[in-house]
Amino acid sequence: MKKNLAAPVDIDLQPGYAIRRLHQISVGIFLQSVGEGGVTPVQYAALQVVSNQPGIDQRTLARNIALDTSTTGGVVDRLEARGWLERRTSPEDRRARQLFLTRAGDQTLAETIPAMLRAQEQILAPLTERQRQVFMRMLQVLVTQNNDMSRAPSNIR
Repeated sequence: MKKNLAAPVDIDLQPGYAIRRLHQISVGIFLQSVGEGGVTPVQYAALQVVSNQPGIDQRTLARNIALDTSTTGGVVDRLEARGWLERRTSPEDRRARQLFLTRAGDQTLAETIPAMLRAQEQILAPLTERQRQVFMRMLQVLVTQNNDMSRAPSNIR
């Protein structure tokens, strides 16, 4: 009989595993709340950042939503194909493209925000108000302190 060399480890007690599971749950709740044909969590983030910073360039958008530039390019392509985002040539640098929401993109974002907020509430629903505050504070510490270890570090505010 072959003996395992590795010591048994309970994956349910590992933070990385729990974070991955929470991410899966979070995405599932978001998509249920937003509904079929709605935006994905990453598309929502891109729309919200462009709404907050009209004229942002794609590279800065990538840093703000913590994605690599090629993935962000695909997200922008899909949002543009859906008529929610447009690229314009920067007046300062003709090689750069600025991003703006279209009227339809602004409307989609406005319609998505209530569903997104319901999803956030549902994610945290098992926690008391005090636990939510502590959890979010600790989560921000982990994200901020480990940001540089990401394959796509964000512009942390």
